[in-house]
Amino acid sequence: MTFNEHIGMTSTGNPHEAKIDIEDHHKNPTGNINGGVIISLADNLSTGCAGHHWGEKFKDQGFMVGVDLHAAMLSNQQGGTIIARSKPIRVGKRVTVIRTIVTGTDEQVLAEITTTHI
Repeated sequence: MTFNEHIGMTSTGNPHEAKIDIEDHHKNPTGNINGGVIISLADNLSTGCAGHHWGEKFKDQGFMVGVDLHAAMLSNQQGGTIIARSKPIRVGKRVTVIRTIVTGTDEQVLAEITTTHI
């Protein structure tokens, strides 16, 4: 089982978008989504996004390693589905920066995550 499968991360059909349908084991004791679930979704999606865009730009394959992650947790919700959308901010030969927005019900922004990959 991959980590994506373990956390319930699935594709939406868009290569720069993924979702998790929240289950009880994704929640903290207050019933809200555990912050680690939100960050894991963003981290996994952003790593794939970084690799995709780096490979396209430099016509090469490689695995981009995340070296920095900054998360601004802006809101939360109980249950439902969360969706992450990643886009490149900078794709350089050595450093690639990705911004990921995680939204919940009614497109409410739950978190903004910026990751740096090498």
